[in-house]
Amino acid sequence: MGNGSSRDGDGDGDGGSSSGRMSRFRQRLRFHHRGRHGRHDSGSASFLKSADDFAGIALLTLRSAEMEFKDRWRACVSFGEQTFRTAISDHTDKPTWNAEKKLLLERNGPHIARISVFETNRISKNNLVGYCELDLLEVLAKDSESDSEVLNLLDPSKSDEVVGTLLVSCSVEDPVETQKSFARRILSIVDYNEDGKLSFSEFSDLMHAFGNQLAANKKEELFKAADVNGDGVVSMDELAVLLATQQEKEPVMNCCPVCGEVLNVSDKLNTVVHLTLCFDEGSGHQVMTGGFLTDKQASSGWMFKLSEWAHFSSYDIGLNYGSSASNIVVFDRRTKRLVEEIIDGKIVLSMRAIYQSKFGLGLIDTGAKEILQSISEKQGRKMNSVESAEDIPKFLNFFKDQINIAEVKYPLEHFKTFNEFFIRELKPGARPIASVEHDNIAVCAADSRLMAFNNVEDSTRFWVKGKKFSIQGLLGNEISSSSFEGGALVIFRLAPQDYHRFHLPVTGIIEQFVNIPGCLFTVNPIAVNSKYCNVFTENKRVVSIISTEHFGKVAFIAIGATMVGTITFLKQEGERVKKGDEFGYFSFGGSTVICVFEKDVIDIDKDLLENSSRSLETLVSVGMKLGVSTRKQAETGIPNLEKMVLEA
Repeated sequence: MGNGSSRDGDGDGDGGSSSGRMSRFRQRLRFHHRGRHGRHDSGSASFLKSADDFAGIALLTLRSAEMEFKDRWRACVSFGEQTFRTAISDHTDKPTWNAEKKLLLERNGPHIARISVFETNRISKNNLVGYCELDLLEVLAKDSESDSEVLNLLDPSKSDEVVGTLLVSCSVEDPVETQKSFARRILSIVDYNEDGKLSFSEFSDLMHAFGNQLAANKKEELFKAADVNGDGVVSMDELAVLLATQQEKEPVMNCCPVCGEVLNVSDKLNTVVHLTLCFDEGSGHQVMTGGFLTDKQASSGWMFKLSEWAHFSSYDIGLNYGSSASNIVVFDRRTKRLVEEIIDGKIVLSMRAIYQSKFGLGLIDTGAKEILQSISEKQGRKMNSVESAEDIPKFLNFFKDQINIAEVKYPLEHFKTFNEFFIRELKPGARPIASVEHDNIAVCAADSRLMAFNNVEDSTRFWVKGKKFSIQGLLGNEISSSSFEGGALVIFRLAPQDYHRFHLPVTGIIEQFVNIPGCLFTVNPIAVNSKYCNVFTENKRVVSIISTEHFGKVAFIAIGATMVGTITFLKQEGERVKKGDEFGYFSFGGSTVICVFEKDVIDIDKDLLENSSRSLETLVSVGMKLGVSTRKQAETGIPNLEKMVLEA
């Protein structure tokens, strides 16, 4: 480049040969991008909503691990709504990856990276061996000379047992250096001869690739400014400095030269973030492959990849029913990342056959309801038998990374039947209650996957697809629905692996309980999203009305489901209750709690509403904040329960 082609004086980018160079240049950019990432992994996946939230761009590197046995190992990093994976190591007990990824850090956004390590000797499903969580904001705040740290890998089924160690490093880039290093990497692709210098003709190609016609017209002026000694070529560092400073004064890039996305030139910070993450070549280590939603998807074996290609399995966010409902992805509120709900594939196929077809609807209308009732009763008796305790270890192994045994109040030997374990209690303090002294703040009623809507119309638009769903249908004939029309609706869906005791979301007095007989359809989204059945208004349920000072009347509906024959309440009518108190429990199976509020009495937390508007369930725990009362008397935050007792 410093020779003949470097002194090709009139390379203005308009001739046929220049057009050929432009084509080759763009191909090299696209090839470099695809080769690094494999799947689509555009930098646009990370967008900074507010400059005030910007905490930096973290460079996370998974260096190596020490495991208890030899295998071929793969590590996955889940952060926010993205998951990345390393290559597979050699067969060893000390795998080395040196794989890195740049992550956008926001003060109010995701900041906990979950790192999962899998053994990869399985054909269809790799086995999760250990995991750890790394708070990147805490790491970056540490005053330490070293950016490396050794983390304990925890057993997925017993979080207090260590199964290995992981060496990671984490550093943050200075924004100015980030921009300069990006410019150097882009320019290195144009430097075909790799001599560290650029000719004017190649610089012209670069300006055209940036998509800014104004900058392209000023390329001679820009090139001359960089060519300090006037020898007709400029060094990489000179051009990097020029582009970095020019982008601050008058942006030269209108589109990303890597992925082609149009950039908002007025949003300089997001432009830097996009370019940095989109072209994250870094320090020469292997860049982790992206384009995955969950670590299970990223770690899957070739049999799963074949099923995904053949459309038997799929991954996506949002309202997916029918053939796309094979993988349920939810958003973990605590870690602010996507996680996958574990469900047996055979069960998925059977639910799709029953709940997502007219044929299945016909079965329901011609006796399937009675069959489900009979199955649930029979399974309930089985789970209360002494022999059923033998199923506890199998259950824990199947859900090994979704049940934390360390939280359980009693050791496993304490449980004499499976149902005793299913309705297990947790240790005191395992579920802290948000703002426990302020009754104007409502909390989550169950460990569950939550959907929240400001009214029933929103719920039917984004989630509940049964044709007959209504507040009156949900509450039954004995309770007037008039005061709840137009009110907020919150759905807490419990899966089998969850803690199955439900708690009170508000403080108040229990006015009444109403038992409503019904079916025992599954409450899985495959059925809830079905247009062929009406799960919430046809299933067996118990409606309780709670009178509160800050939220008016609150309807609390406990809904049974397939395999759930019993709903047990631990409070009585007329009893004064405190938010966070244990309210009752479901016996074996999946189940749901729905809370309905009066109109305009609660501001539900924004993150819950935003996820629900995307048809994305939020994984929550008992006691997490749900929303705040909008009533004026709630501003004091002081309950007036004695007055309520007198009025009652």
